[in-house]
Amino acid sequence: MLVPPLEDVVSLSPELLSLLVCPKSKAPLEYFAGPPEVLVCRESKLVYAVHDGIPIMLVDEATPLDESLYTPPSP
Repeated sequence: MLVPPLEDVVSLSPELLSLLVCPKSKAPLEYFAGPPEVLVCRESKLVYAVHDGIPIMLVDEATPLDESLYTPPSP
């Protein structure tokens, strides 16, 4: 199976991803292309949705992190 280049999969620009942090803890976020497309904060244990390429960075809109769905990337 061919994997498309990262720029074809990621709807958020790498520059934006490097600037975004969790609004609750200010910790870095991990991007998951999905579906669903989300940003994960391991420190706050929250998942932020991305709709049509727009990250929804509201703590009240975030969902609790289910570690079984979003495993950490390998070091």
